[in-house]
Amino acid sequence: MGSTPLGVPLSQVNMGTGHSYDEPFYLDGRSRTMITNVDFVSIDVADQQRAKAFYTDVLGFEEVTDVPMGDPDGPRWIVLRPPGSDTTVVLFHNPDGAGGFGPCVFDTDDIVATAKDIEAAGGEILEQPALAPWGSWWARFRDSEGNEIGMGQRGSGER
Repeated sequence: MGSTPLGVPLSQVNMGTGHSYDEPFYLDGRSRTMITNVDFVSIDVADQQRAKAFYTDVLGFEEVTDVPMGDPDGPRWIVLRPPGSDTTVVLFHNPDGAGGFGPCVFDTDDIVATAKDIEAAGGEILEQPALAPWGSWWARFRDSEGNEIGMGQRGSGER
């Protein structure tokens, strides 16, 4: 029947997807490795120190790294994380990119209490916690840089 340019017999290739019927593989025959985690998300900020204060003081994130990205007086590589989380947040100095809908949604165990805590610490809640049509709790807040960040609480709709 023939083979692909990389020598994979055509009888073993799904012509619709190009993948083997038996197991995932690259066309050169290697086993395919799947993504296993999100290492970090990058949030554009205009003022890195102001943003760092918001994410640590208001949201309770922990500092992982804060080092210069070259010039000691220039932008910094600032990495934070929610306590106990493997995924981190990089506060990336990009004034032109700050102020839109954020690139991530944060998860919380108690969305109503978290929204109250954010408000009490001076944060702005844009959308109060409510049960969303998709079945989980949802809210939005604005960070110190004008980014709109989503917040969710997974579950059956119970808080």
